[in-house]
Amino acid sequence: MSKTLVFGASGQLGQCFKKIAEEKSIDSLLFPSEEEANILDIGLLDKLFINNKPDYCINCAAYTAVDKAESDEQAAYKVNKTGVENLSKLCDKYNTTLIHISTDFVFNGDKPSPLNEEDETSPISVYGQTKLDGEQIIPEIIKQFFIIRTGWLYSEYGNNFVKTMLKLGAERDVLKIIADQIGTPTYAMDLADCIINIISSGESAYGIYHYSNEGVASWYDFSKAIFDISKTDVKVLPIPTSDYVTPAKRPAYSVMDKSKVKRTFSIEIPYWRDSLKVCISKLK
Repeated sequence: MSKTLVFGASGQLGQCFKKIAEEKSIDSLLFPSEEEANILDIGLLDKLFINNKPDYCINCAAYTAVDKAESDEQAAYKVNKTGVENLSKLCDKYNTTLIHISTDFVFNGDKPSPLNEEDETSPISVYGQTKLDGEQIIPEIIKQFFIIRTGWLYSEYGNNFVKTMLKLGAERDVLKIIADQIGTPTYAMDLADCIINIISSGESAYGIYHYSNEGVASWYDFSKAIFDISKTDVKVLPIPTSDYVTPAKRPAYSVMDKSKVKRTFSIEIPYWRDSLKVCISKLK
């Protein structure tokens, strides 16, 4: 496999890459520490690229505090736009292919059918706008890039909805969960596997791709599945978004059309409940 630098290695997706590299003995995946891989320090990054000469660079680093971004706009832009610009410049300079992780939050959620890569973007949050700005700066700088949009990410690592539900389910008898936001839960290990397949393929069909697990769910459906699979006895009540007001707006519908990524890289994508079972068995 080609030599690949992974940025944001301590985050949820970065830790999934580490686990896969360990399980499959992939020594070409390199995980620099945050001290030597600060995407806001282009001088530091330059040394990293010179020393490692990577064929690929995976950017998992992001400002992902969706609600906090509404009041911390400058910090979100620094990481999600300036950091991406820095990596793009260095990938262009050293002939490295950039694989950048983006989000379903670049859409407003008004389209009632699965979103494809050509659909119009229109973020309704600061976080979504910063991620879109990061996406848009890449093709201005470099031709060799894959942008992977995903959403509703969870795994055994980091903070995520599955781990939060398991914790709350152990503490409470009743939970109220939003039922009118629709998307697809995505197991971060599956996404990491997909990206490794993209690299291994050597395919140069650069551009934007959508990836999530198969199927459709609301947060209410997702939570019910978590408690069902984990055999946690808790009553879950469906509520509308209007009953749980947050600083940032969320897309009401962000189910993704994965036809392009499946066709281009000949991959099969697991159904979301099947992957959830795998994750919960590991957490247990």
